[in-house]
Amino acid sequence: MTPETQLVILAASWMIYGALHSLLAADRIKQLVSNAFPAGHRAYRLIYNLLAGILLLIPLWLMARYPGDPLWHWPGPLRWFMDGAAIAAIAGFAFSLRMYDNAEFLGLGQLSCPAGEIRKIPPMSISTPHRFVRHPWYFYGLVILWTREMNAALLISAIVITLYLVIGSRLEERKLVRCYGEAYRAYQRQVPALIPLPWRFLTRSQADAILKLANQ
Repeated sequence: MTPETQLVILAASWMIYGALHSLLAADRIKQLVSNAFPAGHRAYRLIYNLLAGILLLIPLWLMARYPGDPLWHWPGPLRWFMDGAAIAAIAGFAFSLRMYDNAEFLGLGQLSCPAGEIRKIPPMSISTPHRFVRHPWYFYGLVILWTREMNAALLISAIVITLYLVIGSRLEERKLVRCYGEAYRAYQRQVPALIPLPWRFLTRSQADAILKLANQ
């Protein structure tokens, strides 16, 4: 197998993973599963996360199995800067964990929901990181990804993952607009999606005004 073929297979594995991840997160698929297994709908999120973790092992294994040629190394002080940016992103991710309902995110909170009961849409919230970027976890992931020294496999993976995050964030935001309407549209107009910009952010009072609009 040629190196080019190996990289094509790696790229295809990431694309298939992303497509399955988005498909299984779609409301239509969730509703079909809920209709087919009414008593098991509470475990959907948990199973979804477990399946996502298992399937992720395939492209990660391909990356390790076929790393490809080294492409670049960060020289001198630039390497310290890139490593510092990655560490800051990891710290930001850890800091933001307390701002989420982690049991809900993992799918454990849904297990306590009575069978057949439809969970209420949670109220819109805007944490401190969300005042500067609409998808802080995606931003942290991109920083970690693009500050690494690259080989061919990592570069291909970084490109495909970045494209997936751009597309996936837009699909996710369609749901959020359906949930929160004009309040979320106002939020979109004032805060960038994936990369913070110094001139586009919300003050605490501006965030409160959007939340007030969402609760009307």
